[in-house]
Amino acid sequence: MSEEAEPTKKKGGKSKLILIIMIVLVMCGAGAAGGLYAAGAFTHEIKKIEEDPNKPRLVLKGEDPVAIAEEFTTKAGEGASAEKAVPAGHSFRLPAGGIDLPRPKRAEDYQATYFQLPNPFTSNLADTDAFVQVSIAVSTYYDGRVIDAVKAHDLPIRSEILMMLAQEQQLVLSTPEGKEALQKQLVKIINRVLREKTGYSGVDNVYFTNFVIQ
Repeated sequence: MSEEAEPTKKKGGKSKLILIIMIVLVMCGAGAAGGLYAAGAFTHEIKKIEEDPNKPRLVLKGEDPVAIAEEFTTKAGEGASAEKAVPAGHSFRLPAGGIDLPRPKRAEDYQATYFQLPNPFTSNLADTDAFVQVSIAVSTYYDGRVIDAVKAHDLPIRSEILMMLAQEQQLVLSTPEGKEALQKQLVKIINRVLREKTGYSGVDNVYFTNFVIQ
């Protein structure tokens, strides 16, 4: 009888050992799974980066860009700030340097708004006694907040433009190509100032309403 009982004990010992190993593996697996869960690997409650609800929006033809801006201002006054307007579980962070608002792919579907900057820009030109005087207007396909930003930040915009004009040469600005290049530079300057001051650009083009070199 004792000889038959010994194999049974050995078999039972092996079973216990296998069971212990299985328990350890399960516990290790559960710990790893818990770590992954905590990191968000098994959950859909991941925070999403949303667009800023406060950024200027494109204006469809027939819409009033000023009314859209006023509607936003009213909502903001009621507490619909950028932070509060983002849905729960979501977040928004404005990149350093701001965001360039893109030109619409089908510009003909949207309403362009124009604004004449007050007072001309007058500056001496580089390497000459001549000076240039230009008056400019800007256009945007976005709501009234872009034009409001241009008005609010007229001083830094004017300063940047005057510093740029002082580096221009008379022979270059006297050509159609030089004037076209100047237009592109002005768009970049104005949008850069708007990004720095408000977080968004939005100016689509610059137009000369007066251009004199003497």
